[in-house]
Amino acid sequence: MKLVIVESPAKAKTINKYLGSDFKVLASYGHVRDLPAKDGSVRPDEDFDMSWEVDAKANKRLSEIAEAAKGAERLILATDPDREGEAISWHVLEVLAKKRGLMKDMAVERVVFNAITKTAVTEAMANPRQLDMELVNAYLARRALDYLVGFTLSPVLWRKLPGARSAGRVQSVALRIVVDRELEIERFRTQEYWTVEAEVAAGSDPFTARLVKHEGKRLTKFDLPDETSAFAARDAVRAATFKVVSVERKPGRRSPPPPFTTSSLQQEASRKLGFNAQRTMQAAQKLYEGIDIGGETVGLITYMRTDGVQTAPEALDEARTVIGGLYGKEYVPEKPRLYATKAKNAQEAHEAIRPTSLARNPGRLRLEGDLGRLYELIWKRMIASQMEAARIEDTNINLDSADGQTGLRASGRVVTFPGYLAVYEEGKDDPEDEEGGRLPQVTEGAAAQVKSAKADQHFTEPPPRYSEASLVKKLEELGIGRPSTYASILTVLRDRAYVRMEKQRFVPEDKGRLLTAFLEEYFGRYVEYDFTAALEERLDLVSAGELDWKVLLREFWEAFNAKIGETAELRMSDVLTALDRTLGPHLFPDKPDGSDPRACPVCGTGRMGLKSSKYGPFLGCANYPECRHTRPLTVAEEGEDGPAGDRELGVDPVTGEIVYLKTGRFGTYVQLGDGEKPKRSSLPKGWSAPDMDLEKGLRLLRLPREVGLHPEDSKPILAGIGRYGPFVLHNGTYANLSNAEEVFDVGVNRAVDLIATKRSGRRAESAALAELGAHPVDGQPVRVLSGKYGPYIKHGSTNANVPRGADPLTVTLEQAVVLIAEREAKGGGKKKPARAAKAKAEPKAAAAGAKKTPAEKTVKKKPAAKKKAPAKKPATGKPATSTITDDDAPF
Repeated sequence: MKLVIVESPAKAKTINKYLGSDFKVLASYGHVRDLPAKDGSVRPDEDFDMSWEVDAKANKRLSEIAEAAKGAERLILATDPDREGEAISWHVLEVLAKKRGLMKDMAVERVVFNAITKTAVTEAMANPRQLDMELVNAYLARRALDYLVGFTLSPVLWRKLPGARSAGRVQSVALRIVVDRELEIERFRTQEYWTVEAEVAAGSDPFTARLVKHEGKRLTKFDLPDETSAFAARDAVRAATFKVVSVERKPGRRSPPPPFTTSSLQQEASRKLGFNAQRTMQAAQKLYEGIDIGGETVGLITYMRTDGVQTAPEALDEARTVIGGLYGKEYVPEKPRLYATKAKNAQEAHEAIRPTSLARNPGRLRLEGDLGRLYELIWKRMIASQMEAARIEDTNINLDSADGQTGLRASGRVVTFPGYLAVYEEGKDDPEDEEGGRLPQVTEGAAAQVKSAKADQHFTEPPPRYSEASLVKKLEELGIGRPSTYASILTVLRDRAYVRMEKQRFVPEDKGRLLTAFLEEYFGRYVEYDFTAALEERLDLVSAGELDWKVLLREFWEAFNAKIGETAELRMSDVLTALDRTLGPHLFPDKPDGSDPRACPVCGTGRMGLKSSKYGPFLGCANYPECRHTRPLTVAEEGEDGPAGDRELGVDPVTGEIVYLKTGRFGTYVQLGDGEKPKRSSLPKGWSAPDMDLEKGLRLLRLPREVGLHPEDSKPILAGIGRYGPFVLHNGTYANLSNAEEVFDVGVNRAVDLIATKRSGRRAESAALAELGAHPVDGQPVRVLSGKYGPYIKHGSTNANVPRGADPLTVTLEQAVVLIAEREAKGGGKKKPARAAKAKAEPKAAAAGAKKTPAEKTVKKKPAAKKKAPAKKPATGKPATSTITDDDAPF
């Protein structure tokens, strides 16, 4: 028996079918061990010796593998064909040696296959090799570097920069790219400019031409800076008579892009499908491991972690056959297109990402959801890469006025043969102006008549923020990280709240800007683009066997450890002063009236500056403790009435104290007065800071409000907003309200009903967002409700989700009926559990079996020791209390 080790169980099952009964295929379930997340797992003083820890779940699987290996004649390591896959095979081998799972003289082989198909697998088994220790060493070097940076630098951040969670070798550089772009945007100054266009006819259909020469001079972008100059130029165009002085036609060709690499797949899936990198790789993994087709699991694409663009000869031949059959011979080039990889670590590059068989047309496979959309993208890209180039004709029509003082130009682009564009066109991160369309046939020397002319105002725009696609592209261009790691890097930046996404673009949070400023100030070398890229190149030399991995680690650690030692002498006040200086323009932007942007808005005499607490940095007045004014780092956006962040809402007529709107660590809130412990109330969900006024602020501050007395015991019913949302409370029982507005409107009858429902254990049905009407089949009502996981449509016992992104208030009865039918077809209606009948019968059986024998009747049981009764808790599980705070009410 031959034992084969792969990574995933799905892959194991498929490969076992291909290999037959002589083979046993087991899965390692990915990495089987890792460096423990504690200090000392990598020891530089012991020549970078590492301590590895086997995962608890993996230990059981490894024991099964070791047991199976004892009866095997050959051990075949068939993990993924990349550096990580090589490392997993090495880890498995190391653990088996410790478990004595390797029999003496057992043959150990390494095989790799780029696709999970019978041909690829059997061919790989026929051509085994030894474990590639150069790839393993490259893995060990990267793992040690990432560990040393993370576990050495992060404690420095915790001590010197409260609120910062961690830093990473590549993660911190990616964050710096996002922050640097934001600084570019903030420094950008908008500039006005104008353009003039005319509708012209030259014995032809009208076409649009733009002004390119005015008063005998060629125009540049900013030569028409204002309305006056633009209108003068427009009038000159209207008054002039023109003729066509030249018609330029330039034929050209546009070649198709190569098939996908990991990086280009992530970029295109982001542009065209809206997938983030993690979602793309998850779908690609499933396509690679295989989908059930006709009762057989088939791998649909080649391995999805690759820097290579080359394609196997048999795939090129198949592509040409498919193209000829679908589009015609004119779309097939004379010879196959061959692409060369641009990756710096070409020794690790594998075949490009492509379908394992192009004959599997996306339309015929009918894959659903993400898998179908991603497979179609990969299929089209591969097909397009082997098609004829598109033939394009660029046309320019130049017109001059009779006096030669004014000139117009019309530009257009015409596709004379679509070629690969008939299948696929590569997306753009930030599309430029659309290319001109088809222009009419005109003759040189023909007289031209201006039908109309207009002047348009424009403003220059700052560079766009990075999208996932453009950030991945930037990282790849700089040589930072590797495509297989990009998904996890971008996920970490979001998960640690260093960035947020707005309109699918990365926006740095203040926490991220602060971390970047700290690293640039004290660890500048290690977040430099060139240094990080150079380190990647040296790691590639390790992969190629041209550099010893421990030599690389020694060189890095000597300088990095010395830098860490320097930070031990840093005082917190020095760090805050340096960061305050660096971030000053962002934290305190210039004011339009020229006043001091750092002036405290409360006391007027103190200056605002960067402070620190155990919860992280904030801005505070220098006159503390006399003035306790603080605000978070976030700069409030300016609205029509001033800042939308900290501001005064007015004076409470009852107490005479000022009501403030403020923003803190947990969001926006209102505050009454400036005392030692002022009363505060957070803004509930759905309430926005710009809409807040004194009336709304006082309504929140006066919560909880008394709804009335309960009819059964005359005890008060209160309504308020707590940590888990709006609620009503009576005698320790909380019941949820549907929204914050209901807190101020709910009456006694509604409150009593909600509380009774909660005490009975029944689930209270939410107030309907919309009543759609009667179902056309059974006449039962169809309603849109708000649930824990979002809005849904209810009909009888069937609940159907409102499609993501759809406005629940715009759903029609017809749409709802379709959604309900789809849900019922999938088994969405509530069904009585099969065990219900059995459960009903059990009490009778229990009773029947409960008769005691005469001997049992004579035995008296010793009474159990009396236990102290626990304090009575409300239905929520919280201890009963007579004091209500904003944090007491459960959702």
